[in-house]
Amino acid sequence: MTAKLIRELGAGAGVTLPEVRVIGEDPVLPSVFPLGTMAAASAGALTAAVAAYAARAGESGEEGAGGRQPTRGELGDPDVTIDVRHAAVAFQSERHFRADGKAMDVWAALSGDYRTSDGWIRLHCNFDHHRDAAVRALGLSPGSGKEDVGRACAGRTAVEIEEAVTREGGCAAAMRSRAEWLAHPQARALAGLPLVGVSRLSGGDGQTSETGRRGTSRSGADSGETGRSGTDSGGTGGGAGRARAGHTHGGPGNGLPAGTERPLGGVRVLDLTRVIAGPVAARALAAYGADVLRVGAVHLPEVPGLVVETAFGKRSCHIDLRSEADKLRELVRQADVVIQAYRPGALRARGFGPDDLAALRPGIVCVDISAYGTCGPWASRRGFDSLVQMACGIAYENGDGLRPSPLPAQALDHGTGYLAAFGAVAALLRRAAEGGSWHVEVSLARTAAWLDDLGRIDGAGVRQPRVDDLLATMDSSFGTLTYVTPPGAVDGTRPHWTSPPPRQGEHPAAWAPSS
Repeated sequence: MTAKLIRELGAGAGVTLPEVRVIGEDPVLPSVFPLGTMAAASAGALTAAVAAYAARAGESGEEGAGGRQPTRGELGDPDVTIDVRHAAVAFQSERHFRADGKAMDVWAALSGDYRTSDGWIRLHCNFDHHRDAAVRALGLSPGSGKEDVGRACAGRTAVEIEEAVTREGGCAAAMRSRAEWLAHPQARALAGLPLVGVSRLSGGDGQTSETGRRGTSRSGADSGETGRSGTDSGGTGGGAGRARAGHTHGGPGNGLPAGTERPLGGVRVLDLTRVIAGPVAARALAAYGADVLRVGAVHLPEVPGLVVETAFGKRSCHIDLRSEADKLRELVRQADVVIQAYRPGALRARGFGPDDLAALRPGIVCVDISAYGTCGPWASRRGFDSLVQMACGIAYENGDGLRPSPLPAQALDHGTGYLAAFGAVAALLRRAAEGGSWHVEVSLARTAAWLDDLGRIDGAGVRQPRVDDLLATMDSSFGTLTYVTPPGAVDGTRPHWTSPPPRQGEHPAAWAPSS
């Protein structure tokens, strides 16, 4: 089933992926949902896409820095593997993360599930402004505690609280059953969206020939596209070929940087995200060698432990878009991928929507991550994994329906993150074959619908899996870090991070000279 799901993901994104050998099977985690299958399919699709991406540089058998490179036919298909247990444990990475042996507590005091007059509501209060919004919505005074919130929730309906908190700019979700969610207008809107949307943007084409991608500048290219097309054009990718020719960053639509030892070496990724899904996507690309620059700001809140755990392999800078937008524009002009997880339309309002980015850097791949999708009545609603689990019926069905029972992993966050990373590499493959700028769209709620479609398993009583053999340590400025290694392998070579998490804003707002 997992291998079939990976093939379907490739077909949906318009790329042909090499076959993936799946090791292990569900149940792995204690849940009625097949979380191991979901994890292996999303992480396995990324692994396969990276293998396809690395293969293209060796397809032509060109003369490179190391002499003539083997062709795809000479090398044969790559051995792409994904281990179900490893992928599932990676979905729990923040639970196994330690700094000098100490686990992190990611939940603020008021975050949690509260009984209402007709069911349950979950409040997400990890950021102070979201906490303050929830308190205002409940008619409480600043500084109110958990017992005060509990009493206020008990006298109101779950949906009433959900809407009141949302109006105040906070984050909440009523617990719904699967049937209730499927009848909701937002669920109907999501039904028409692909799991991983990959579409071509208007603006700069960035088309270059296979032999013209090396040794050229990053100057602009003529515009050759109008409007967007879907993902139904001929598939690209697949096959093998690990050797890479000498690399110089190419023109705006340059296909594949060559001559780097790691599959995504030379690919520049701007990470404009916070809180799990987006950071996981960028971290996954870093594990395959991408140059990932995480952009934050001093005034933006962070979850202290998570901002470290999701930053392996990245560099970190600060840019205040209120006064330093030109710094971000300069970074975009030299980027290959931009990942953002602000609410739909938020960056567009500041001049950084997908079309704006394509105009700045023809050939860009824009990855947008949202909570509830980009259409429907909840398109602009704030959301997090735990809230989407409540809204979509997962927290209801994972338990007895009488009280919320969340999944044993932030599976919607991690699944969406790996799907976003997969979409980014799929779009890079299509850029290499077809030119153009590309837009990738994923959402937590659409990932939840995919999980629902995978069916149910008899896994509620399963014990947590063994993890010791999947952990590694790395010294850092935060102490000795224990972390889950990234899953997947291509020809026996596993993804890995070569640098520890940086301090926030540790680096300048510039690309590394060697990238």
